[in-house]
Amino acid sequence: MRSVLAALCFALCLSPAWAVEPGEILADPALEARARDISLELRCLVCQNQSIDDSHAELAKDLRLLVRERLKAGDSDAQVRDYLVSRYGDFILLKPPLRAGTVLLWGAPLIVLCLGALGLLMVARRKRPVEIAADLSDDEKKRLDQLLKS
Repeated sequence: MRSVLAALCFALCLSPAWAVEPGEILADPALEARARDISLELRCLVCQNQSIDDSHAELAKDLRLLVRERLKAGDSDAQVRDYLVSRYGDFILLKPPLRAGTVLLWGAPLIVLCLGALGLLMVARRKRPVEIAADLSDDEKKRLDQLLKS
């Protein structure tokens, strides 16, 4: 019995912890499902790395309520997203569209990767000093130095 209880507690810890409160949930299951789908795509402006569906911040709660109000008013999913983007910009989207203003955001990982590879290539190609063998005469060492310098 203890092992079953422990497994149940462990499973509850691994389940996603949505921040949606019971008072926010819409009576219509179809509208609620749409609201959840939209909320999962929107960034919490306070937390910045969570969706508003997962965030416990007051602003996230206000945004969740706003999404639900817009859906109850008859807006489509795209209209709700467009409304929020018009107010908060592309930053509110967890997956911002590829536009002129977001090219650096999308390309930054590739740029950093290329710069790192270029740096490694430059370090690998750097000329290493040649060690002169100890059994060469002084004249041979001077001649070898002249050949290497030219």
